[in-house]
Amino acid sequence: MNTNQFTVTSGKGFRLSGTSPDFTNGKEKGAEVDMMVEENIREMARLQDILYAHNKYGILIILQAMDAAGKDSTIKHIMSGFNPQGINVSSFKAPSAEEVDHDYLWRSHQHLPSRGNIGIFNRSYYEDVIVVKVHNLLAAQNIPEELNKDSVWQERYRQINDFERYMVENGIIVIKFFLHISKEEQCKRLLERLDNPDKNWKFSAADLHERENWDSYQENYEEMIRGTSTEHAPWHIIPANKKWFSRLLISEIIKEHMAKLPIRYPELTEADKKAIESYRSLLCGKGK
Repeated sequence: MNTNQFTVTSGKGFRLSGTSPDFTNGKEKGAEVDMMVEENIREMARLQDILYAHNKYGILIILQAMDAAGKDSTIKHIMSGFNPQGINVSSFKAPSAEEVDHDYLWRSHQHLPSRGNIGIFNRSYYEDVIVVKVHNLLAAQNIPEELNKDSVWQERYRQINDFERYMVENGIIVIKFFLHISKEEQCKRLLERLDNPDKNWKFSAADLHERENWDSYQENYEEMIRGTSTEHAPWHIIPANKKWFSRLLISEIIKEHMAKLPIRYPELTEADKKAIESYRSLLCGKGK
């Protein structure tokens, strides 16, 4: 599948309406797609093993979306093949008092993946140009009054772009996904949380309040993607009404990013190679 059609490297003129949440690239749900996803997961696991052994690069996967778009299920299904030893999932909700006393990127910086590892952000520092903007929470971030101005959002886009360039220039590959869901599909999924006892725990009255701000969220997500789509950290717009397709696409994109990395298993030195036979003898008891 040509994944470039879902990639935004320059936000100029970007519109969310340019991608239908129902788009499936002509594919249909079924065993063929399931097999493709499983193959991608296996290949991602193989590449993760090399990434971990190579121990030079880190990978940061960012998932942003409206409620019920499938962030949690994506992590559960697509990342299932990764070795837990080399992966860390961080969820970003309302900041704590300690986090408010720091700059808005501080809490994210603490969770960046170490070399050889993969970090997954379920929501991220992008909440500080989305939720904070939609609900006018800038004053609650305890910043100096003179910084609370109309240009603050464009400044934050620049800061985020610089932060992501910093990561890339230090060997952390940034893979950003926006799961694009329709308002109708979100309603369907929220109703399922109410109707299914096993999913009741996932529903929150806050979901209804946030849904009232749907248009504002869409407008601000669109502006955010325009302001933070770059060559070094592009956005991938994922049609998310069909979970089976979003899982296929996300796994394909992650696999492609990992495959591009110049990673390999460490090679033994000549001295190590010569020592192998003596190690073998010791293991077999011949060195006693």
